Amino acid sequence: MKIAMKKLLALSVIAFACAANAQAQQTKLTFAMSGWTGFAPMTLAKEAGIFKKNGLDVEIKKIPQKDRHLAIASGDVQCAATTVETWISWNANGVPTTQMFQLDKSFGADGIVVKPGITKFSDLKGKTIAVSAPGTAPYFTLAWMLKKNGMSIKDVKLVSLEPQAAANAIIAGVADVDAAMTYEPFLSAVRAKPEAGKIMATTLDYPMVMDTVGCTPKFLSDNPKAAKALADSYFEALEMIQKDPKKSFEIMGADVKQTGEAFEGSQKYLRWQDRAANQKFFASEHAAFSKEAGDLLMELGIIKSLPDMTKLADTRFLK
Repeated sequence: MKIAMKKLLALSVIAFACAANAQAQQTKLTFAMSGWTGFAPMTLAKEAGIFKKNGLDVEIKKIPQKDRHLAIASGDVQCAATTVETWISWNANGVPTTQMFQLDKSFGADGIVVKPGITKFSDLKGKTIAVSAPGTAPYFTLAWMLKKNGMSIKDVKLVSLEPQAAANAIIAGVADVDAAMTYEPFLSAVRAKPEAGKIMATTLDYPMVMDTVGCTPKFLSDNPKAAKALADSYFEALEMIQKDPKKSFEIMGADVKQTGEAFEGSQKYLRWQDRAANQKFFASEHAAFSKEAGDLLMELGIIKSLPDMTKLADTRFLK
């Protein structure tokens, strides 16, 4: 009996030590993002225990895009999700960051919504558009669309509203707002109220909204295994969506106060990017888009000079 008790005690000690060791190996990481539908697999990775399984203790903070770089600069956040051109702005303005992998491409999930009577971009001349602050994806998307139509930000009036409030302004018929830049899930709210306004153009017409995950160079240097685990966790989340879409949509929808069915509808307007798509994207498309985006950011005065464009991404975590 004594021998059995000793064995049981020894096994308990070993189990406790293993659990303690596993806990000690969890790398803490604070990740900044918004409620954008394309970022949702990161929420899924956390809520479904994928991060934890891969040795990560991830805290997700919802921080508006216009403030995300400040959180990184302060050291409160090590990694974030944002659009490709935003990383150029952050690096150019003294916030060193490196992209690791691509999350999504917008296929109609970002767009400009307008009041009845406005049918083309030239109709927007002198009109008031609700859009996020300079340096954000909606602002850049508006500038991109205007430029492709022979116009510029100087041809319109701007009022600063975040995507949800911007969409709501159109739905509510706010008198001094003629158009708004927004994205899913708020774009679908406008789709559901055609009498209030319509979607004039989206990223189906102008395919230029692409989101990536990046971290500070220090975090990547100090925690290469954790960085690899972050990328792997994202790809595992995509696999979960394929295997169990109903449960996945419910988890991701709950984070943005949508039902699973409503979230499934929102995600149809974007494409999450798997490992193969990532490798293809970073092989050529990333550099080409970054060059064109950098030139526009210079025109807009958001950056005064280009950062080192060869150091915007580190693809070793895609393998």
